Amino acid sequence: MSRFLAIVVILAGPAAFAQNPNLEALKAKAAAGDRASQYSLGEDYRLGLAGVTPDGKTSEYYYKMAAAQGMPEAQQALAMLYYEGEMIPQNYPEALRWFRAAADLGLPEAKFYIGAMYDGGLGVKRDYLEAAKWFKIAADLNMADAQYNLGVMYANGVGVERNYAEAARLYKLAAEQRKLPEAEFNLAALYDVGLGVPVDHQEAARWYRDAAEQGHAASQFNIGLMYAGGQGVAQDFAEAAKWYRMAADQGAAEAAYNLGVLYAQGQGVKQDFKEAVRLYTLAAEQGHGDAQFNLGGMYATGRGIARDDVEAYKWISMAASKGDMDAARAMDRLTGRMTPVQVEEAKKRISAWKSCNSKEACDLRVK
Repeated sequence: MSRFLAIVVILAGPAAFAQNPNLEALKAKAAAGDRASQYSLGEDYRLGLAGVTPDGKTSEYYYKMAAAQGMPEAQQALAMLYYEGEMIPQNYPEALRWFRAAADLGLPEAKFYIGAMYDGGLGVKRDYLEAAKWFKIAADLNMADAQYNLGVMYANGVGVERNYAEAARLYKLAAEQRKLPEAEFNLAALYDVGLGVPVDHQEAARWYRDAAEQGHAASQFNIGLMYAGGQGVAQDFAEAAKWYRMAADQGAAEAAYNLGVLYAQGQGVKQDFKEAVRLYTLAAEQGHGDAQFNLGGMYATGRGIARDDVEAYKWISMAASKGDMDAARAMDRLTGRMTPVQVEEAKKRISAWKSCNSKEACDLRVK
């Protein structure tokens, strides 16, 4: 899938919509066959520049005029209109046609997108061998997205023979060139476990941190783990808590659980059972078994929340259903102090429960 960002132009009030006096001259040149003017008008109508209202069909019209004259930038822009399907109806066959035209004229981005279309089976039969071929062509032209995607294929043995060393090389190229957080995360993971490269926790921490600083949630969680465990960095629970919090704020259940443990134990943060309950709830509502067990324990003991054996039973039972033997033993003890009516009510709550599928939905369940 594309990682290219569309340019966003913010117009400052009604005066900004005044039509460019050169627009009519540009249209005259375009009508006379000047492909640079045709392409420029395609950009204007796609982005709402020169005082015109964004219009996909008009943008397509002008891009197509320039594309038909062999302008690779126009061919690529036209292909992207068809590929994205936001301003005009999506049309993968037409997108592929124009990507191929631009690729034939040497445009690296077009070669990447041909690979992406074969990779995803978009407008063509899915063909990983063909995808890898095109990604390699674009990667050799120093395109970071292609280097990353080809690295993923080498790491998974899809379309190419599995080769972690080659995956690491490609991830590093992409990471150093464009600081792609996905490439940095994958490279860090290889250093973390020693696949294709020697185990090097300091290198792993370096790349996790780089990706984490760009907002990559899994990297934020992993660098938090490294601070908590003192792997590749000096042990620092306050730093661990900082990174866990960033990942938890993006909805990462593991991070919310681990941060909850730190609050419950007072490691790196001031002990706060109420905050531990909130974080356990965020993770438990996503189906995290350890968080469900710990949350049940908080309800059972009344730490951070009012004691409630029905809720305790509900959460501990769900953890036990995942094979947690400690939860199963806790269930036996808890059941011994509950009435049959309470147990029945807890079972009804379990039957009605479904994991939330977004952070926003989970936030609404936090007490």
